Amino acid sequence: MTIREFKMPDVGEGLTEAEILKWYVQPGDTVTDGQVVCEVETAKAAVELPIPFDGVVHALLFEEGVTVDVGQVIISVQTEAGAATAEQAPVQEEAPAAAAAAPAEEPAAAARQPVLVGYGVSTASTKRRPRKAAGTAAQNGSAAPAAVAAPVAPAAPVVPAQQNGNGQSAEGRPLAKPPVRKLAKDLGIDLASVVATGDGGVVTREDVHAAAAAALAPQTVAAPAAATVAAPVAASAPVQAPVAAATAERETRVPVKGVRKVTAQAMVGSAFTAPHVTEFITFDVTRTMKLVQELKADPDLAGLRINPLLLIAKAVLVAIRRNPDVNASWDEAAQEIVLKHYVNLGIAAATPRGLIVPNIKDAHAKTLPELSEALSSLVSTARDGKTSPADMQNGTITLTNVGVFGVDTGTPILNPGESAILAVGAIKLQPWVHKGKVKARQVTTLALSFDHRLIDGELGSRFLADIAAVLEHPRRLITWS
Repeated sequence: MTIREFKMPDVGEGLTEAEILKWYVQPGDTVTDGQVVCEVETAKAAVELPIPFDGVVHALLFEEGVTVDVGQVIISVQTEAGAATAEQAPVQEEAPAAAAAAPAEEPAAAARQPVLVGYGVSTASTKRRPRKAAGTAAQNGSAAPAAVAAPVAPAAPVVPAQQNGNGQSAEGRPLAKPPVRKLAKDLGIDLASVVATGDGGVVTREDVHAAAAAALAPQTVAAPAAATVAAPVAASAPVQAPVAAATAERETRVPVKGVRKVTAQAMVGSAFTAPHVTEFITFDVTRTMKLVQELKADPDLAGLRINPLLLIAKAVLVAIRRNPDVNASWDEAAQEIVLKHYVNLGIAAATPRGLIVPNIKDAHAKTLPELSEALSSLVSTARDGKTSPADMQNGTITLTNVGVFGVDTGTPILNPGESAILAVGAIKLQPWVHKGKVKARQVTTLALSFDHRLIDGELGSRFLADIAAVLEHPRRLITWS
């Protein structure tokens, strides 16, 4: 018999870790190639993982609820001798005794920090071996095999070549892994000013977030939006394990991870990278609400979900066609504006795992029935927690419907990499001047936040006014198309 190992794959194009939500197998169970053995949650979505070979489960190396680095072995399987393929031959196989000992190290595994894909994963330990003067091993990628065999001595944090390969420069700069250095750079945090709490004096993500929260604290009065965004991050900083605070029975600390963690990081990055401008417009949507009722009764649309959001989405697409320059992104590295000739329309969705923004690919090319089907599928998939990472990538403009909560409007923060986000407020019966008389009309408020590097005030105003004009007189869905 041969012990073969299955590692945590990169299921989200560059994600560095995932939490094991549920095991579908136990030691002694027979598994076959392609059988789903567990469900994991990345920073973007919940994903089921299939095993790539046949055999009998030998050991589950991590319990449910543990966050595991990409590349770390999560399950070992007994297979028939010689079953390993040439492609898997280089993978080091544990002896049964070593595999059995692996679960004992699970508490340490939970404290691991993510590293960049391709640099390898350092094994968990409470102590670190003496650092060598030269960083040749880290620079040539030899640290990666150390992550395969758990019993070997732990490796030093792997960093890019310019960090001298040993995590510390000749000038004695703080130790930190590449993802942590990038996070600090994105948030504008000087690592030298960060208090390190990681093993061996290594700066962790939580340390950087704590420093960022401290830096933002004096700005909470002057910038309410920043306070709103920063609050979830500040709460996550001291959390190291999913336990309630023993010293304060009236408080409960909830670890921020998975979707909520990446959302907090993305919103902080977006809020302090893209210069936001928000404009508002309040108008009469009585005719649109009547059209919704007429479309619901149309036999040609039987079985489709027809609601105001569908027509608002269609109005946005019409307005983009009239103002194509709003559909763009900012390339910081090239210092270029990238105009998009397609619309991947994002729909913000609240789920039990947090806020996610899947998008409808090529929404600009869809008919009204096709757009309805795409919206229904998107919402259903998000509600079931089955939204894939691919469904949340490459969005261009987003809709967020705060009106379903009875909220009139808001100042939404851009989804990173997108040019604009439209908040749809509650549609309410209000007194309104219509044809010279005050009447009860259906009224709503739209709020458009946009990246002022891409969209100036004139373009943003025209775009928002066009959306409102279509919804005020929905015949423009035809005349402006």
